[in-house]
Amino acid sequence: MADAKFTWDKTQTPIAFSLKNECASKLSDDILISNIRWFIIFRWGVISALILLHILALLMPDSLIQFRIIEENNWPIAITLVLGIANLFYIFALDHCKPGKFNTPSINLWSQIIIDLICLSIVVHYVGSTATPAPFFYILHIALACIFFSTLESFLVAVIVSIMYTIVLLTEYSLAMQIPQSILIDPSVTHDGISKNLMFFWMFALDILFFTVWYLVSRLSLVVRAHEIQLAEAYKRINQAQQEKDQYAVLMTHQLKSPLDAIRSKINLIKGGYCGEVPSDLKETLLKIDLRATNMAGLILDLLKLQRLKETCLCTAEIQPVNIQHSLQKCVDKLTPVINNKAITLNVSLNNFIFQGIPDQVEILFENIISNAIAYSHKNGSVEITSDLDIKNKSATLTIIDHGIGIDSDDLPNIFNEYFYSPRAALHNKASSGVGLSIVKIAAENNNLHINVTSEPGEGTAFTIIFPEIQIPASTDKTDSTATFGNPLQQP
Repeated sequence: MADAKFTWDKTQTPIAFSLKNECASKLSDDILISNIRWFIIFRWGVISALILLHILALLMPDSLIQFRIIEENNWPIAITLVLGIANLFYIFALDHCKPGKFNTPSINLWSQIIIDLICLSIVVHYVGSTATPAPFFYILHIALACIFFSTLESFLVAVIVSIMYTIVLLTEYSLAMQIPQSILIDPSVTHDGISKNLMFFWMFALDILFFTVWYLVSRLSLVVRAHEIQLAEAYKRINQAQQEKDQYAVLMTHQLKSPLDAIRSKINLIKGGYCGEVPSDLKETLLKIDLRATNMAGLILDLLKLQRLKETCLCTAEIQPVNIQHSLQKCVDKLTPVINNKAITLNVSLNNFIFQGIPDQVEILFENIISNAIAYSHKNGSVEITSDLDIKNKSATLTIIDHGIGIDSDDLPNIFNEYFYSPRAALHNKASSGVGLSIVKIAAENNNLHINVTSEPGEGTAFTIIFPEIQIPASTDKTDSTATFGNPLQQP
């Protein structure tokens, strides 16, 4: 048995870029804000590590000093307080302050980088600027700057890193030069200081490394951004081509509708005897023509319906309370002739609920799924419609089950694609337009609904529609409620 989950989110938008030219481009404010939040979370992790280091310093200070992890017991908690207060300030600026001239994502990121570099420089000073790998953490900020900022801004960060590390080295060198008296007491102290040659070696080596990393990461960042820009432009062109295709399809559909209606009206006149007596063999031919014309008319209506749904968005559609029982009853009433024609037994066990959505689109969704279940069921078959309420999470599911031909596992992921229908479906239902489930997809997307589909070839298919944020009608029993529908529904 194959199972597939389908989720559509109409709120997703393509990644936007602020472009002046490829060399100066940087991420949009929305992407910067999401990265800022990620960086804040990462900083909370650093703060936790510093708190752990401070606890270890209190428990075993001699061991940490021996391994040159700390020289004093005060700096970890001081850095922790600074980073913690800074993090709270960043969160406050993002969530509670209005964007302005001095409150932009770029300024927020710049302040984070500057404060982090200052704190890192203090850590490097106490941990050791030449005896430990602590200075290599500067590289992280250079890489992040290449990702977040333009090439010029990231180069400025690399310069700031170089200056700060130089200041740390000069500070340690000057402190080493200020203890000549201690050399007379303990000559081994000279090994703890930093010699001039060693200072220049580390300064030169690390500066080369900093600017090399900046150059490589900034080049890679530009390449990635260029590809992202090309993808964004290609996405835009594809959307434009799709819109033009849809407009052309609608135009052709409207042009086909008028002559088709004329053909069908003439056929009805001939069938009704208004054009004189018609031979029996000609009547049979007319019935075939009428059937084909009816199928084509259904396809035209489906195409028009699909285009209308595509043009609907959540910002313009009127969201109203939708009584699921009433909507389902309307669909069943509309499909009653088809149900009776195939002698389908429709069993409904429904716990009613109310969903905030677009009423006509919810009805369209039900109608297309139920009509599919009927179309791909065998004659004298049965279709079940059941619902399940999750009172705790205020959600509900409505499942439509048929016992028809089923869907192959290879075809299941594609069933909501426009104009797609499997060879199995085409053999069973030659009148299929391949648009019905595309309409279901658009309606589900517009109403923020998710659909799970389970199917077994030869056994049948189950469509489960997931409704979030439901309400229970006051007149309906929440624990045991069964919908009362008119004919042809049969209650279990």
